[in-house]
Amino acid sequence: MVEQREWVVACGTGDIDEEDVIRFDHGGATFAVYRIDDGFHATDGWCTHEKAHLADGIVLGNVIECPRHQGRFDIATGKPLCAPVCERLRTHPVRVEGDAVLIGVPLAGES
Repeated sequence: MVEQREWVVACGTGDIDEEDVIRFDHGGATFAVYRIDDGFHATDGWCTHEKAHLADGIVLGNVIECPRHQGRFDIATGKPLCAPVCERLRTHPVRVEGDAVLIGVPLAGES
C-alpha cells in the first residue's frame, strides 16, 4: 500500500543556512527540516532514542547529532550511525518550488 501524503510549505529556502536544521510542526506532528550540501531533507523531529528534538541538535555534513546523548543519524536515509540510537529515523520527501521548501507529510490516520 502506498502511503498518501499532503505537500505543505515548511519554510523558505533562505530560512535555513547550509549545514543547519529547523523545526516544523504540522497537524500535531513535528519534523526537522535540514539543508545540507546535496539540498533539503526532512525527518521526524524527535530522536528515536529519547524524546529530544533534533532541531536542537548539530548538523555535521550529512549527519544530525541528537542534543541529548549525541546519537547520530544519516539525514538522507534516517539510518542510525552510533550509540545510543539504534532505531531508524523516519524520513519524508522534500521538494522545492520557487523559494518554498515543501515536505510530504502523511495524511491524518496514515502515520
